[in-house]
Amino acid sequence: MKQTLEIKLGQKLAMTPQLQQAIRLLQLSVVDLRTEIQSALDNNPMLDTADNNEATSDPAVTDDEEIYNNNEKLRSGKDEPTTNKETDDVFEQGTAGDELKEDYTWDDESYIPRSTRSNNRENDWSGMDVDSRNSSPTTLHDHLEWQMRMLSLSSRDQLITGTIIEAVNGDGYLTLSIEDITQSLDAEPAIELDEVMAMLHQIQNFDPVGVAAVDLADSLQIQLRHLPDDTAYRSTAMTIADKHLDLVAHRDMTKLKRVLKGSPAALSGAITLIQSLNPRPGSIINPSEARYIIPDISVKKINGKWYARLNEDALPKLEVNRYYQSLIKRGDNSTDNRYLKENLQEARWYIKSLQNRHDTLMKVANEIIKRQQDFFEHGDASMKPMVLHDIADALEFHESTIS
Repeated sequence: MKQTLEIKLGQKLAMTPQLQQAIRLLQLSVVDLRTEIQSALDNNPMLDTADNNEATSDPAVTDDEEIYNNNEKLRSGKDEPTTNKETDDVFEQGTAGDELKEDYTWDDESYIPRSTRSNNRENDWSGMDVDSRNSSPTTLHDHLEWQMRMLSLSSRDQLITGTIIEAVNGDGYLTLSIEDITQSLDAEPAIELDEVMAMLHQIQNFDPVGVAAVDLADSLQIQLRHLPDDTAYRSTAMTIADKHLDLVAHRDMTKLKRVLKGSPAALSGAITLIQSLNPRPGSIINPSEARYIIPDISVKKINGKWYARLNEDALPKLEVNRYYQSLIKRGDNSTDNRYLKENLQEARWYIKSLQNRHDTLMKVANEIIKRQQDFFEHGDASMKPMVLHDIADALEFHESTIS
């Protein structure tokens, strides 16, 4: 086999780290982007949030005019390439001390200037629930431990009960077996299994009914046992929850009737009773938090036309930290100076990537709005069919960018 050296010419597309960063930021939601920006602020000393007091704006320009002007600028300049010569030449030209021209803003909390605050204490505190502001929501563990403290338990029983409560998840189910809980307890003399079972039964009488159960069948049986004895179909429901819950899950009513040998009315009543129980009893005390969607774009009608508006208030306004930027020295190759230069370049690229994200979102949104003006005016009946290719072709983007 002969070995030879050959030279071949070819083209290869390589994604730079900056391009990869821009693509990644474009894919993030506002909530995820907040976390990403905070992480960048923590890791890069050159990144900083802009001071709202230094923000300059023309008070004569209304919000509608600003939206209109921004959209017109974006449309007129959509074919212009976005470059950052300051970033590219930061080392060669020694322009490390230059200021960035464009930044973005975010107020995470509503801010009330001192000058607008009333001197009247009654007005300041009216409508403010101090207790609700300072109190934290009660968790299921807190609720169970509070009930435990209401009992006169020995220190040994408190240890057992507290360990069991710690093993209960947010839905009210045990995450450890009784055997594992028993083995994890360290006491003298050694705690026996029957002691743990006794405390477990005690907790199963706590509110909400059905907590500290091993599984769904166990939780349903606990809830059924707490119903009055004269509850209709309670006995049949207990049997189903104990032995035949799988048949109910598979809706195998024929086999269930044959096994129980009861009347159709009794079977239907028992199943209805089971369906009225809570399969996640712990969620009553430990409700899941609502997750709110923060839009990137809002749409507003101005002068008879619909325009897109970037939700800038949802994200922080980033800028280069001027103090650290002033510490960079030309011609200094020390470790500290190189560290500052590298972070400055990363900060500039990061801000530029955010700018590209905002521009891309606005261009895509405006193109969609331009094609769907009738939809915003008249509703679903006037919606025009679109595919990714339509928007990508109009904006000269790849379809993956639009999606």
